[in-house]
Amino acid sequence: MKVLKIQTLGTGWHDRDEILLHGAFQVLVDFVEKESPEKVIDWNATESHRHALSEIKSLYRWWKERRPARGSPLDDSRLRRPPLKFRRIPGSEMCDLVRPDRRKYGAYYRALERHGRLEDKWLEEDQRNLHRLIEIRGFLWT
Repeated sequence: MKVLKIQTLGTGWHDRDEILLHGAFQVLVDFVEKESPEKVIDWNATESHRHALSEIKSLYRWWKERRPARGSPLDDSRLRRPPLKFRRIPGSEMCDLVRPDRRKYGAYYRALERHGRLEDKWLEEDQRNLHRLIEIRGFLWT
């Protein structure tokens, strides 16, 4: 039985789209780090081989170095974060979130908006690189 241990996902729940992305790139990492493809495959055999090796190296560096180095404005430790406060709903056991003053925490809300735009950009980048990996999957063998 084959088991794929995804090193980049922690314990707990992960949505399937995230598992798919991380699983696919774990296959690439295992291929590069465990199978030593540069020692086994003649990557100069064809233009397709040369292109595939270039993509393998590029995608591996992106996954191992550039993607983990992504930074968010929310990572700033100096950023003043609004407290989470709840109030009981009269006549109920339920609580409601008390919305913090947007003016008082303006920097936080601006950082939150910038983070949202970055997440959209990162999602597109993840998708584009997953497509690139799928395009060269036929070369991931030794």
